[in-house]
Amino acid sequence: MPSATGAGINGTHDNGVYDLVCVGFGPASLAIAVAIHDEAIPARTLYLERQHEFKWHGGMLIPDARMQISFLKDLATLRDPRSQFTFLNYLHTKNRLVAFTNLSTFLPFRVEYNDYLTWCASHFDDQVHYGQETLGITPRHGKSGRVESWEILSRNVKTDERTTVKARHVIIAVGGKPRIPAALSDTSTNSPIVHSSFYSSTVPRFLAGKHGDCHVAIVGGGQSAAEIFNDLQTRFDNVSISLYTGDSALRPSDDSPFVNEIFDPHRVTEFYDLPAEAQKDTLHRNKATNYGVVRPELLDRLYESMYHQRLHEPDESKWRHRIVPRRTVVGYAKLGEGRVRLMLKSTIDEKESLSEAAFNLIIVATGYVRDAHVTMLESSKDLLETGKYDVGRDYKVRYRKDAVADDCGIWLQGCCQDSHGLSDTLLSILSVRGGEVVKSVFPQANGVHDGVQNGIDSMG
Repeated sequence: MPSATGAGINGTHDNGVYDLVCVGFGPASLAIAVAIHDEAIPARTLYLERQHEFKWHGGMLIPDARMQISFLKDLATLRDPRSQFTFLNYLHTKNRLVAFTNLSTFLPFRVEYNDYLTWCASHFDDQVHYGQETLGITPRHGKSGRVESWEILSRNVKTDERTTVKARHVIIAVGGKPRIPAALSDTSTNSPIVHSSFYSSTVPRFLAGKHGDCHVAIVGGGQSAAEIFNDLQTRFDNVSISLYTGDSALRPSDDSPFVNEIFDPHRVTEFYDLPAEAQKDTLHRNKATNYGVVRPELLDRLYESMYHQRLHEPDESKWRHRIVPRRTVVGYAKLGEGRVRLMLKSTIDEKESLSEAAFNLIIVATGYVRDAHVTMLESSKDLLETGKYDVGRDYKVRYRKDAVADDCGIWLQGCCQDSHGLSDTLLSILSVRGGEVVKSVFPQANGVHDGVQNGIDSMG
């Protein structure tokens, strides 16, 4: 594990206490690492990541799938377009800048954007400990009686060995856990129920080993469900697919320019300052930009594929690939040979019925739960200002002032949508937000540009 010895941001040796530990090393923490580098802050920083290597949504790296935001909303450009960590500099480094311009697009392939993020992450390898799952964060009191540091307990996911490190500042940015409805919960070995986040890493291999027809159900009506529905049709000739959505139809995402302004960095402050009821109303009104919706160009592609089936077979019930609206999944029945029938409820009359097909595989594309911080911070719950994990505009958890020292704290990333708006879980504002969080964590270092490279090799 990287050492905490040596002088940190305060210029003092402090018994192995890190200036900053980031729990999770996905895009949010990576944006913070980039901001620390660009500001030349000489902080002793450690990143703990559960995965064995950097990978962004590895289970959804579908061939030909594109990003849904402009490449200009990368890890640096909106904060500092002169940064070495911009997407354009990545392309330049990889000798693809001119070729990329010939594509005439702002939307890179998702596989390429993952490679960009991985390229950025590689410059911080000496500060990252991969294969470490954080189990808990415990407050440690100083002579003043207030919390002056935090002890972070993690385990090696291969060996189960426990390790602890200490830090004055901790950022929790672990992303979301797959959300699987209770009606589809199955913890058995070789379960036929798979969350969409594991699609690319498990489903193609599963289907490649199947001989004869294979029936697949997709549960969900958003972008992930639609991408999987399209990918299965494109790549596997022996697959029959049924996509179930509770809505009356697959609906388009709204990325028109006026609506898209809700993802502008300055809108975070506007949203944060709204009364609670106005925040809830705003989130509801803006839902069509991101949740349960599909990019229009993908909808067009799917409709064309449905139309081709209609050309040859007017009876939809006989189609190989079907979109079944107004159905929610309320349970399932296991059959022999690993097959499953779904119990479906009509959203019109609430009548229940078993699916016509017996499925070999159920892919659940129902989003994520973002509450991992609640368990990690259980031991400091009594120190909270409001009894809840409320955060300030700077994302710092609100502990009582008499309980936690000023130069000490916890910051949350990616789980503050209710207080900071719809962009909180997305990539859109990462570069600006990373800079804001760094200024909050290290206020005494603001404006520092002394050429310190924070132990990072020169870019290449």
